[in-house]
Amino acid sequence: MELTIVDNYQEMSERAAALVVAAVETKPAAVLGLATGSTPEGMYARLVKLSREGKVDFSRVTTFNLDEYAGLAPEHEQSYFYYMHHHLFNLINIGPEQINMPGCDLENVEQFCLEYDQRIAAAGGIDLQVLGIGGNGHIGFNEPGNQLRVSTHLVDLTEDTILANSRFFKAVEEVPRQAVTMGLGSIMLAGKIVLLASGKAKAEAIARTVCGLVTTEVPASFLQLHRDVTIIADREAAALIS
Repeated sequence: MELTIVDNYQEMSERAAALVVAAVETKPAAVLGLATGSTPEGMYARLVKLSREGKVDFSRVTTFNLDEYAGLAPEHEQSYFYYMHHHLFNLINIGPEQINMPGCDLENVEQFCLEYDQRIAAAGGIDLQVLGIGGNGHIGFNEPGNQLRVSTHLVDLTEDTILANSRFFKAVEEVPRQAVTMGLGSIMLAGKIVLLASGKAKAEAIARTVCGLVTTEVPASFLQLHRDVTIIADREAAALIS
């Protein structure tokens, strides 16, 4: 595990974008695992700029997103489908057939989850997986608990996560209570993982991820077992690492 501490959010975003660009330059048909939330927005803005300048080509790239709220229509402004198209997909040269999102009809959720992992495998696996981290140490929507799921699955969100995500909604009552997420096994199969963290609210989670025990109570701690992980954290997020 490699920890890179940067001065601010902008530098974190630029370094993360550079790793994505390097992955695509090395393998033009790269398979990218992508995250949502406020943390990677700067990285996506940088990638859009580089794409428009002709410095990165996404025309052969395949993407798989980490997660999606259950029960939100794709056109809902807080759906991750909407987020990804608004911040990235509509602004770069990538076709809709290259984009994979874990949204589904909840009546068929188990079959969808199985097929989502099969699609990742059929694409050759994820070459570079981008992650954020929750204040409670979750990655994707793999929440702390007594046990963790390996494959893509439907999850009940914790009250901490619901409260943290309520800032994107008009009221906490509007936040979905469930989501579909890649499991830890799906994430750990990626060739390379890049985790981004910004702000003091992530400091404890980053410290426990980097320095703590590997435990289901901090899902991100399992990244210690991966062969190629880069964590890019600003100084506030890395403040508790001695």
